[in-house]
Amino acid sequence: MHTHGGKPAPGNFIIECLMAHEDKCPDNLTGVAYTFGIHPWFLTEDNYKQHIKKVEDSTGFPNMIAIGEAGFDKLRGPSAQLQNKAFEEQVLISETHTKPLIIHCVKAWDDLLSAHKKLKPKMPWMIHGFRGSVEQAEQLLSKGLYLSFWFDFALRKESGQLFRSLPKDRIFLETDGADVDIRDIYKKVAGDLNAEVEELKEILYTNYNKFFDLV
Repeated sequence: MHTHGGKPAPGNFIIECLMAHEDKCPDNLTGVAYTFGIHPWFLTEDNYKQHIKKVEDSTGFPNMIAIGEAGFDKLRGPSAQLQNKAFEEQVLISETHTKPLIIHCVKAWDDLLSAHKKLKPKMPWMIHGFRGSVEQAEQLLSKGLYLSFWFDFALRKESGQLFRSLPKDRIFLETDGADVDIRDIYKKVAGDLNAEVEELKEILYTNYNKFFDLV
């Protein structure tokens, strides 16, 4: 559901995340779709307006299916004020062009939930790289958000309890560009759910269609 520098392969459809500070545009490739956004790590006062324009322009590509990753990071990046400004602009683009939003959030859950309450988005939001607690997951799910799980966390034994406790209609899996095989993640999570890999594929495919309003 979220990768950087991934390559499509037989039986492996990927959603490649492009970022505004990179010199990349969506390609017309089989087996890959794209998201495009401003990662808070690379946001500055100097590049803000240019990067917002690049996000807006990216919506013209037919295989650019979501905005992001956009969001908040308390450990790295510019001021909270600038991060919030860029996030709200990307939410506006998401809403205007009816494209879901992919979110990066590090130690800034209050900022994220405040933005969700203020902006009242109609388009779905997905947290990528989630690795929090059951309580945190339930809070986000209660607001209608989707969760894509951090690859390393998903492969840990202790994540099994979280997977079993959550509704299956709001989850996704990802590699985030790490040197890990998504098929290994599917096998591990399917085991956590006491399901066959094919069953998990059907769950995630259904979630994908719902998230992107393809049903």
